[in-house]
Amino acid sequence: MGGKFVTELMSRRGSKPRIIVMTVYETEADIRQALKAGAKAFLIKAARPQQIREAVRRVAKGESFLPPEIGFKLAESMSHPELSNRETEILRYLARGRSNKEIGRALFISEGTVKHHVKSILRKLDAIGRSEAIAIATRRGLVRAS
Repeated sequence: MGGKFVTELMSRRGSKPRIIVMTVYETEADIRQALKAGAKAFLIKAARPQQIREAVRRVAKGESFLPPEIGFKLAESMSHPELSNRETEILRYLARGRSNKEIGRALFISEGTVKHHVKSILRKLDAIGRSEAIAIATRRGLVRAS
């Protein structure tokens, strides 16, 4: 959600705003999306006042700011290959317990194509099976726990 809002703000004509994202829910995907969209800082709402002041000062000077815990999450995220939009979509169906056949029907693709995407998801997440892939994806914030 944050990344889409940042993209919208950055697409306006005129000077580009310097954006600091503050959120309760920070996942690798959220951080990556917001920064790709143009945010200059990313803070969690529980940030200490001095962290907020530092972020505002740095962003006002045209710099970026990430607190260490967000930096670690981002570094962790960057060490993993990014899932494609289609793989993320299929992963969400897997998390809901759908079979390859059901996923194929829902997305209007063949069961073989779904199998190919599932293999790619397992490789990118370094998971042995679907259950482990879903657990990893949930921990990393790629899918929401339902």
